[in-house]
This record gives sequence, C-alpha cells and structure tokens, in this order.
Amino acid sequence: MAVFTLPNRAFRPRKALLVLGGGVALALAGAGLYAQIEGDRGIPPIASTGDFEISGIEVNATGDNAEAARAAGWREAQRKAWEQLWAKNGLGGGTAPALDAGTLDGMVSAIVVENEQIGPHRYIATLGVIFDRARTGGYLGMQGQVARSAPMLVIPVLYQGGVGSVFETRTPWQKAWAEFRTGESVIDYVRPTGSGADSLLLTEGQITRRSRNWWRMILDEFGAADVVIPIARLQREFPGGPVHGTFSARYGPDNRYLGSFEMTAVSEDKLPAMLNEAVKRIDGLYAAALAAGKLTPDATLVVQPQIDPKLVDEVLAKSGPVAAGPVAGVESAPVAAATTASQTQTFTVQFSTPDAVALDAGLAAVRAVAGVQGATVSSLAIGGMSVIRATYAGDLEALSAGLKAQGWKVTQGAGAIVIRK
Repeated sequence: MAVFTLPNRAFRPRKALLVLGGGVALALAGAGLYAQIEGDRGIPPIASTGDFEISGIEVNATGDNAEAARAAGWREAQRKAWEQLWAKNGLGGGTAPALDAGTLDGMVSAIVVENEQIGPHRYIATLGVIFDRARTGGYLGMQGQVARSAPMLVIPVLYQGGVGSVFETRTPWQKAWAEFRTGESVIDYVRPTGSGADSLLLTEGQITRRSRNWWRMILDEFGAADVVIPIARLQREFPGGPVHGTFSARYGPDNRYLGSFEMTAVSEDKLPAMLNEAVKRIDGLYAAALAAGKLTPDATLVVQPQIDPKLVDEVLAKSGPVAAGPVAGVESAPVAAATTASQTQTFTVQFSTPDAVALDAGLAAVRAVAGVQGATVSSLAIGGMSVIRATYAGDLEALSAGLKAQGWKVTQGAGAIVIRK
C-alpha cells in the first residue's frame, strides 16, 4: 500500500485553519492531487530510427591481447548479424553475399553489448548489431518504402498479484515497451512516457470505457488516431521461481481481441528477456492485423458534423436575395480584380512523411482545399518532415480551416503551418 506524505507547506497553524476555512480545504485537495502524480514513475521510450537491429549474437574470439580479442569478436558479430539480416530481409533469397570487413564496418552504425566477459586473450560476449538503413538497403535489394499504420497510442496493461496497472508505478512490462525499437515495425506506435498526468489519464480502467468523446480527447492529447492495448498477465509459482506469462493483443476503443500466446521465464532474472520477446511477438500480431485490414482507425472516433441541406436552403430563403451587379457610376470591376490578386499568397505546409503513401496523402489534402491554385513539394524527406509550397487565394487562417475540415491537426506559425493526422 502506497503511503503519500503532503509537503510541509500544506500545513498551517490551527488558528490559521479556523480563519482560512475553505481555502485550506482547497489547498489540501491540491496537495493530495500532487501526491497522486509525484514520485518516480514513467520510463521515457528510446528514440527509434529505421535502422535494422539484430540482437542475441553470441561470439567467442581470441587475440594477442584483450583489445585484439574484442575487435575480433565484434567483427565476428557483424558477419553473423549480416547473415541473419539477409535471411530476414534479403529479397534475393539464398545465402548472404560475402562482404569484406571494411564494407561491413561502413554498414554498421552501432554495436550493443548485451553481456561480455573479457580475458587477457579471449572475448566471450552476447552482442547486438545495428545496421544503418540508408547504407544497408541497397545491399538487401530493398526498393521503395513500406507503408505504415496510422499513429497508434500504446497502453501497456500489466496484471500481477491480482492488480492491474499501466503507469501508476514503473513495471517491467512498461519498460519492455519503452525499450522496444519501433523503427523496423510497420506500426506507428505512440508511446507515452508515463510521467506526470499520464498516470491519471491512462489507467487500467480506461480500456473499459466506450465513450467516443473521452477517447477522442485522450487520442488528441497524444496525437494518435487509434489505440492498441498489449496486455500481460504474470503468475509466479514462488519467489524467484518460474514466471508464467499470458500475453494478448487488443486494439480500438472497444478493446477488440486479436490474438494471444503464453511464455514462461525459468527464473525472475530471465523475466526481462521474456517480456522483450513478448513485445516482438505482439508487434507481429499487430503487423498481421494491419496486413489483413483490421488495424484501421475506428471511424466513430472521427467527428465530422454534417449540416442538413434543407436547413441551408431555409436559411438562404429567409435571408432574401443577394444584391448583385455594380452600383451605378462606380467602376467596381478593376477593384474586385485587384482585391483577388492581393489575396493570392504563397504559404509553406510542413508534414511528416514516413513513407511515400504519407507524402501522397499530404499533397492530395493540400490540393483538395478550395482556393488552392497550386501545390508543389519544395523539400522531400522520406522518414522526416517534407515541405509543400501552396499558392492559395486567401489568408493562412482559411487554409488552416480547410485542412482541419479534412481531419488534419494544424499548428499555425508565421506564414507556415504544420499538419498531422
């Protein structure tokens, strides 16, 4: 049971309590709210890129000294990782082509030391190898970009000891998701840190809610289009002994079921490795659901108010005819032309383009806004932020409103806007 202590500044002498009355009650309520979100909770997720990662490479190398043995072990790990990467992603099939050490050094961006033992002439270790996508993709024969899902908010729920939790405390399940490298996944995960108000908004009870308004507020807060709910249930036979885990993949505001599986860690110290493997398997379930067309944003989460055409006709009929034509003695045509010309401006539109599909969607959205006379890509960055220069007959506020009507979230600046779904 957690014991919360209020800050000393929340206490006042008894006489002051009698005088302040309701003000003190509010102060104590505020202190109690602060106590609910304070403390060490939340694990920031690692920054994931699109690089390829192969983990769990075991090496056993020797050398004239400790440094030479380690260098030989790392070169062996790079070679083994390249063979596994080819078997996993190589489009040519067969065995991996033989590459010299210099080429592999240029392709590898980092070596992750998972476990190592260093001796005077021997190096035994378990390593991970990260390959740079830009320099490795050509050797793998990969062409084009892989379409990814819409942004999906991750709510990792853990049940252990009869209690369900998300971000109330730091859990090994949350840690496994924070350390998961999402760059290779086709799912665009939005992973909250779990600190601050996250522990109040994202709770185990949230997954049972059905209110679309509440879900829309939560998703807008984190910039997501829908939600995925990976659930882990851990059961221990005895302290330090085997840990049995049941894992399930769910998604959407209706908490729909996709699939489940079971795993067992022989001891407590093997639990993190089991959870890391479980995250990868759940990611595979979500990827399969995306390929099957199941993991699409729920249409009920998008609120688009519809105006009855009959109501529009009634309002126009009551307002009466609109005066048209020039007023006698006034040259209005040149003035109108000058006004139209002065309203035509060029604005910059920035948006995230993880793949070519996102680029086409952003460009089509800008061109679909009424009043846009032209839209060209001035800066293309697949995997980053691309820039469109739009010629628009109107002001920036009107262009922003047109994009918002299509469901885009718009951030407006000086002569430029940033849009995202």
